Amino acid sequence: MSLPTPSYAALEHSQQFLSHIKEKWAPKQCISFEEWMREALYNPYWGYYTGGLTKLSGDNETTVLQGDFTTAPELSPWYGRTLAIQVEQVLTAAESSHILEFGAGSGKLARAILEQLADPTIHYFILELSADLRQRQQETLKDFLSQITWLDSLPTDFTGCILANEVLDAMPVKLIQWNQAQELEEVFVSWQSDELTYQAKPASPALLDLAQSRLPAYPGYRTEINLQAESWVREMGNYLRKGGVILIDYGFPRNEYYHPQRHQGTLMCHLQHHAHSDPLRYLGLQDITAHVDFTAIADAAIGGNLEVLGFTSQARFLMNCGILSLLNQLDPNDVKDYARQIGPVQKLLSEAEMGELFKVMLLGKNLDIDPIGFISGDRRHTL
Repeated sequence: MSLPTPSYAALEHSQQFLSHIKEKWAPKQCISFEEWMREALYNPYWGYYTGGLTKLSGDNETTVLQGDFTTAPELSPWYGRTLAIQVEQVLTAAESSHILEFGAGSGKLARAILEQLADPTIHYFILELSADLRQRQQETLKDFLSQITWLDSLPTDFTGCILANEVLDAMPVKLIQWNQAQELEEVFVSWQSDELTYQAKPASPALLDLAQSRLPAYPGYRTEINLQAESWVREMGNYLRKGGVILIDYGFPRNEYYHPQRHQGTLMCHLQHHAHSDPLRYLGLQDITAHVDFTAIADAAIGGNLEVLGFTSQARFLMNCGILSLLNQLDPNDVKDYARQIGPVQKLLSEAEMGELFKVMLLGKNLDIDPIGFISGDRRHTL
């Protein structure tokens, strides 16, 4: 597949980043894929999320594509307005006016939620690793700055509603494979020949035990395990006193995630709206993601003394929360505006687009609630 060629300056940035990694790990000449992904995305100076690149499209609300990928909040404000219905129910049950969003992107989700709730007592906390995105959030949310606090670290105590939209998929993963002898190997990134290649090494006993408990030993099967995401969810049980956690991401229950036909795993890269599967290219210039094993996330939540209160597709969640009723505010006689706003909503709901691939999970602690977003089509039985 033909990919767009980054600018000379971007390629120079990428090459300097690679030189930095080689120097940092010079004696080893290889690092685990988990370390590679962490460096590629989160290195304080060179990483994709910290390098000041335009990462999200649609900021100018024109048809011009910018950045590398488009998220649901960028597609349509009706996404955030609908999500606000579930957020409000969680806040009421938690007797709180606090919302915490991880990785708030351009800030459009926060803006849509605050506009929909229209409650000046709501206080919105944002934990954002990217200085570039934080600056864009401040511009997007300029009308709500008195209600917003940007955080630099995890809270030690929180009551309210936590949001994580497309956060889990960007956490560094362990890359593993079963060789032809059905022995588990961990995949490393090597530059011993001065060329980036994958190198397989025998997996640790702990990783082997984990893999044996999750997936059959298909010879030649390569996949991912996201230990960081599981730890992150488990940790929520330590600081969430009362409230709910809404996780939205693309992924599957375990039996689908480790399906025999998914023998090359789920790693995906995004470069200027082109998707491909080679995370060793364009270091620091492209997004790298892996789909979410929602069974592992549910198990981690339970391990952190959280309850799994709901799990369903994005389409079903949005329908349950009343997105169609909200759209009744539109004037169908204004054909141009109606078409402009309905088109993106159809993409959010379509099974062929984002409606089925994306899932929504609600976790709770000390929360007495019958969540509206899961009143029909709850799939917890598939986890």
